[in-house]
Amino acid sequence: MSPTSTDAGPRGSAASSSGPQGSASGFVVAVDGPSGSGKSTLARAVAASAGLAYLDTGAMYRAVTWAALDRGLDLADSAAVARLSHRLDIDLATDPGATGVRVDGVDVTGAIRDPQLSAVVSAVATNLAVRTELVARQRAVAARGDVVLEGRDTTTVVAPAADIRILLTADEATRLARRAREVRGTDDPAALAATHAEVLDRDERDSTVADFTTAADGVTVIDSSGHTAAQVLAIVLDLVRRAGHPVRDPQVMR
Repeated sequence: MSPTSTDAGPRGSAASSSGPQGSASGFVVAVDGPSGSGKSTLARAVAASAGLAYLDTGAMYRAVTWAALDRGLDLADSAAVARLSHRLDIDLATDPGATGVRVDGVDVTGAIRDPQLSAVVSAVATNLAVRTELVARQRAVAARGDVVLEGRDTTTVVAPAADIRILLTADEATRLARRAREVRGTDDPAALAATHAEVLDRDERDSTVADFTTAADGVTVIDSSGHTAAQVLAIVLDLVRRAGHPVRDPQVMR
């Protein structure tokens, strides 16, 4: 499979393909926001509840990071990393209940979530040439429609014409606790301290190339602080229904 190939169908897999931005042929939801706001949980749940595909755009940057480290590249060598990103076959499963990532045929689903990789992924995410390549691939997926896209820039750069655009926020304490539980299985003081740099420092670095804290015109802001995943999902599914798209029974993802 070449880096520009795609598998048809909203619930199969989407090999990230380069291509121009176009008009979506089906229903599109875009979810943006800072780390730990609950983007992934919400986006997967919306996709499952509305019968849509799911694309984690952040996983693509993690995939390039993994590939660069695997090949011994210096992440500070922006040109070399950009050249690598152009030729990689990054294949993301789009079933919200069975997500997975393969790079040139290698399953890296678990490897790209390693805390050590998380600590350096911003070096790739802030590489403008890499962003140009991956945004083109993400736009190609959005143009096919029937998908929920989640990650930086999805509401403004990747899918500004999405049927529903959400900026999901949460206060700092909530975001740190969520990410600590996700990555370390607990939100005790030690886990929170270890998670602090991963969440807040990464957001600060990524904010140099993407604005994921200020809503553009037409973007709905939802503060998830103090709300359960089910409560936030209910708010978004109401928007989906009002936009005329059918919704199944709510599917809260874990």
